[in-house]
Amino acid sequence: MWTHQSIEYVTVAGETWLASASEYPRSMRALWESQPWAPTVLPCGRTFDVVNLPGVFGRRVLDELWESGPGCGPVATHRGRILVFTEPGTAMRLRKLLVWEEWARDVPPLLCHGQGDAITVPPVQRMVDAPEGPNRWIVAPDSHEPWLPGASVLLWACVRAARAPAPQRPPTETPAPHPTQTTRPLTPHPGRLHLLDTAPPPA
Repeated sequence: MWTHQSIEYVTVAGETWLASASEYPRSMRALWESQPWAPTVLPCGRTFDVVNLPGVFGRRVLDELWESGPGCGPVATHRGRILVFTEPGTAMRLRKLLVWEEWARDVPPLLCHGQGDAITVPPVQRMVDAPEGPNRWIVAPDSHEPWLPGASVLLWACVRAARAPAPQRPPTETPAPHPTQTTRPLTPHPGRLHLLDTAPPPA
Protein backbone atom coordinates (compact mmCIF):
# COMPACT_ATOMS: atom_id res chain seq x y z
CA MET A 1 0.00 0.00 0.00
CA TRP A 2 1.31 3.44 -0.94
CA THR A 3 2.05 5.91 1.83
CA HIS A 4 1.49 8.90 -0.44
CA GLN A 5 -1.35 10.26 -2.54
CA SER A 6 -1.92 8.37 -5.77
CA ILE A 7 -3.07 10.47 -8.76
CA GLU A 8 -3.75 8.40 -11.86
CA TYR A 9 -5.14 11.03 -14.24
CA VAL A 10 -3.12 13.65 -16.10
CA THR A 11 -4.53 17.18 -15.88
CA VAL A 12 -4.59 19.61 -18.82
CA ALA A 13 -1.58 21.41 -17.34
CA GLY A 14 0.15 18.07 -16.91
CA GLU A 15 -0.46 17.22 -20.56
CA THR A 16 1.15 20.50 -21.57
CA TRP A 17 4.22 19.67 -19.50
CA LEU A 18 4.48 16.14 -20.92
CA ALA A 19 4.04 17.37 -24.48
CA SER A 20 6.91 19.82 -24.03
CA ALA A 21 9.28 16.85 -23.98
CA SER A 22 8.46 16.19 -27.65
CA GLU A 23 9.91 18.09 -30.60
CA TYR A 24 6.33 18.55 -31.77
CA PRO A 25 4.23 19.32 -28.69
CA ARG A 26 1.15 20.38 -30.67
CA SER A 27 1.12 17.10 -32.56
CA MET A 28 1.47 15.22 -29.29
CA ARG A 29 -1.49 17.07 -27.78
CA ALA A 30 -3.55 16.32 -30.89
CA LEU A 31 -2.65 12.64 -30.60
CA TRP A 32 -3.81 12.56 -26.98
CA GLU A 33 -7.06 14.26 -27.90
CA SER A 34 -7.83 11.55 -30.47
CA GLN A 35 -6.36 8.61 -28.53
CA PRO A 36 -6.29 9.49 -24.82
CA TRP A 37 -6.14 5.83 -23.77
CA ALA A 38 -3.06 4.94 -25.81
CA PRO A 39 0.48 4.91 -24.34
CA THR A 40 3.04 7.05 -26.14
CA VAL A 41 6.81 7.30 -26.40
CA LEU A 42 8.57 10.49 -25.31
CA PRO A 43 12.28 11.41 -25.36
CA CYS A 44 14.22 12.05 -22.18
CA GLY A 45 16.76 14.77 -21.52
CA ARG A 46 14.81 17.87 -22.48
CA THR A 47 11.97 18.18 -19.98
CA PHE A 48 12.81 15.30 -17.67
CA ASP A 49 15.02 12.27 -17.10
CA VAL A 50 13.66 8.99 -15.80
CA VAL A 51 15.16 6.57 -13.28
CA ASN A 52 13.84 3.04 -13.78
CA LEU A 53 13.80 0.92 -10.60
CA PRO A 54 12.84 -2.69 -9.80
CA GLY A 55 9.25 -2.91 -8.60
CA VAL A 56 9.66 -3.79 -4.91
CA PHE A 57 12.75 -1.61 -4.42
CA GLY A 58 11.07 1.26 -6.25
CA ARG A 59 8.15 1.17 -3.83
CA ARG A 60 10.54 1.37 -0.90
CA VAL A 61 12.30 4.36 -2.52
CA LEU A 62 8.99 6.17 -2.96
CA ASP A 63 8.10 5.49 0.64
CA GLU A 64 11.41 7.02 1.73
CA LEU A 65 10.82 10.08 -0.44
CA TRP A 66 7.40 10.65 1.08
CA GLU A 67 8.00 9.61 4.68
CA SER A 68 11.41 11.18 5.29
CA GLY A 69 12.15 13.28 2.21
CA PRO A 70 10.71 16.06 0.05
CA GLY A 71 8.24 13.86 -1.84
CA CYS A 72 8.41 13.17 -5.56
CA GLY A 73 7.22 14.39 -8.94
CA PRO A 74 5.40 12.27 -11.52
CA VAL A 75 5.80 8.51 -11.12
CA ALA A 76 4.58 5.71 -13.39
CA THR A 77 4.78 1.94 -13.64
CA HIS A 78 5.89 0.04 -16.72
CA ARG A 79 5.73 -3.75 -16.83
CA GLY A 80 6.22 -4.10 -13.10
CA ARG A 81 8.98 -1.48 -12.76
CA ILE A 82 8.80 1.99 -11.23
CA LEU A 83 9.59 5.03 -13.38
CA VAL A 84 10.55 8.11 -11.36
CA PHE A 85 10.60 11.36 -13.36
CA THR A 86 13.59 13.49 -12.38
CA GLU A 87 15.38 16.69 -13.31
CA PRO A 88 17.10 16.73 -16.73
CA GLY A 89 20.69 15.61 -16.30
CA THR A 90 19.90 13.33 -13.35
CA ALA A 91 20.56 10.16 -15.33
CA MET A 92 24.19 11.01 -16.06
CA ARG A 93 24.92 12.35 -12.57
CA LEU A 94 23.29 9.41 -10.83
CA ARG A 95 25.30 6.92 -12.90
CA LYS A 96 28.50 8.61 -11.73
CA LEU A 97 27.42 8.69 -8.10
CA LEU A 98 26.47 5.01 -8.13
CA VAL A 99 29.99 4.08 -9.24
CA TRP A 100 31.22 4.80 -5.73
CA GLU A 101 31.71 1.49 -3.99
CA GLU A 102 30.23 2.82 -0.75
CA TRP A 103 26.82 3.10 -2.40
CA ALA A 104 27.04 0.66 -5.29
CA ARG A 105 27.21 -2.37 -3.02
CA ASP A 106 23.89 -1.46 -1.37
CA VAL A 107 21.74 -0.21 -4.25
CA PRO A 108 20.47 -2.71 -6.83
CA PRO A 109 21.17 -1.97 -10.51
CA LEU A 110 19.13 0.97 -11.81
CA LEU A 111 18.30 2.02 -15.37
CA CYS A 112 18.91 5.75 -15.90
CA HIS A 113 17.25 7.23 -19.00
CA GLY A 114 18.62 10.59 -20.12
CA GLN A 115 19.65 12.44 -23.25
CA GLY A 116 19.21 10.20 -26.30
CA ASP A 117 16.85 7.77 -24.55
CA ALA A 118 13.08 7.44 -24.77
CA ILE A 119 10.45 5.94 -22.48
CA THR A 120 6.90 4.68 -22.82
CA VAL A 121 4.51 7.07 -21.09
CA PRO A 122 1.21 5.72 -19.73
CA PRO A 123 -2.06 6.96 -21.25
CA VAL A 124 -3.15 10.41 -20.13
CA GLN A 125 -6.60 8.97 -19.35
CA ARG A 126 -7.90 5.59 -18.30
CA MET A 127 -11.21 4.21 -19.45
CA VAL A 128 -13.84 3.78 -16.76
CA ASP A 129 -13.91 0.21 -15.41
CA ALA A 130 -10.99 -0.72 -17.65
CA PRO A 131 -8.54 -3.25 -16.18
CA GLU A 132 -5.14 -1.95 -15.17
CA GLY A 133 -2.63 -2.41 -17.95
CA PRO A 134 1.15 -2.77 -17.75
CA ASN A 135 1.55 1.02 -17.89
CA ARG A 136 -0.21 3.40 -15.49
CA TRP A 137 0.39 6.53 -13.49
CA ILE A 138 1.00 6.38 -9.77
CA VAL A 139 1.48 10.14 -9.47
CA ALA A 140 0.40 11.77 -12.73
CA PRO A 141 1.61 15.23 -13.87
CA ASP A 142 -0.80 17.90 -12.64
CA SER A 143 0.97 21.22 -13.29
CA HIS A 144 2.92 23.11 -15.94
CA GLU A 145 6.14 22.82 -13.89
CA PRO A 146 5.99 19.84 -11.50
CA TRP A 147 8.74 19.54 -8.94
CA LEU A 148 11.31 16.90 -9.94
CA PRO A 149 13.94 15.33 -7.67
CA GLY A 150 17.59 15.55 -8.62
CA ALA A 151 20.40 13.01 -8.45
CA SER A 152 21.38 13.73 -4.84
CA VAL A 153 17.80 13.41 -3.54
CA LEU A 154 17.20 10.18 -5.40
CA LEU A 155 20.54 8.71 -4.32
CA TRP A 156 19.72 9.53 -0.69
CA ALA A 157 16.35 7.76 -0.98
CA CYS A 158 17.89 4.74 -2.75
CA VAL A 159 20.59 4.29 -0.10
CA ARG A 160 18.08 4.59 2.74
CA ALA A 161 15.74 2.10 1.06
CA ALA A 162 18.56 -0.34 0.42
CA ARG A 163 19.95 -0.20 3.96
CA ALA A 164 16.62 -0.27 5.75
CA PRO A 165 15.85 -3.65 7.32
CA ALA A 166 13.31 -5.64 5.40
CA PRO A 167 9.93 -5.85 7.15
CA GLN A 168 9.60 -9.09 9.07
CA ARG A 169 6.59 -11.25 8.50
CA PRO A 170 4.75 -12.49 11.57
CA PRO A 171 5.46 -16.15 12.26
CA THR A 172 2.83 -18.47 10.96
CA GLU A 173 1.96 -21.75 12.57
CA THR A 174 2.05 -24.76 10.35
CA PRO A 175 -1.11 -26.79 10.89
CA ALA A 176 -0.59 -30.36 11.96
CA PRO A 177 -1.21 -32.77 9.11
CA HIS A 178 -4.40 -34.75 9.24
CA PRO A 179 -3.82 -38.47 9.67
CA THR A 180 -4.38 -40.30 6.45
CA GLN A 181 -4.28 -43.97 5.64
CA THR A 182 -1.62 -44.32 2.99
CA THR A 183 -0.73 -47.98 3.52
CA ARG A 184 -2.63 -51.14 4.19
CA PRO A 185 -3.39 -51.74 7.89
CA LEU A 186 -1.23 -54.16 9.74
CA THR A 187 -2.69 -57.62 10.04
CA PRO A 188 -1.59 -60.24 12.51
CA HIS A 189 0.83 -62.79 11.17
CA PRO A 190 1.47 -66.14 12.76
CA GLY A 191 4.80 -66.43 14.51
CA ARG A 192 5.34 -62.66 14.88
CA LEU A 193 5.08 -60.61 18.05
CA HIS A 194 2.72 -57.61 17.76
CA LEU A 195 2.92 -54.92 20.41
CA LEU A 196 0.83 -52.32 18.60
CA ASP A 197 -2.05 -50.85 20.58
CA THR A 198 -1.20 -52.90 23.66
CA ALA A 199 -1.26 -51.34 27.08
CA PRO A 200 1.97 -51.32 29.11
CA PRO A 201 2.21 -53.99 31.83
CA PRO A 202 1.21 -52.84 35.32
CA ALA A 203 4.04 -51.65 37.56
